[in-house]
Amino acid sequence: QSNIVSLDEALRDLEQLSVRQSKVLELRYFSGLSLEETAEALNVSVGTVRRDWSLARAWLFRELSRRGMR
Repeated sequence: QSNIVSLDEALRDLEQLSVRQSKVLELRYFSGLSLEETAEALNVSVGTVRRDWSLARAWLFRELSRRGMR
């Protein structure tokens, strides 16, 4: 299975677990928004974005490692 397919599946799995964490990951990583910009876009506090960003990255790293991607 390709890395792109594994990444796409992992991102869809994250969205099922937490829509907000998925959105934070999308806005921060793929759109390049800052913590403040992401918080404004999602109408949440910077602290919430910081926590979600940390949790989403840890979850994604763990999930991709489990799928054989590093």
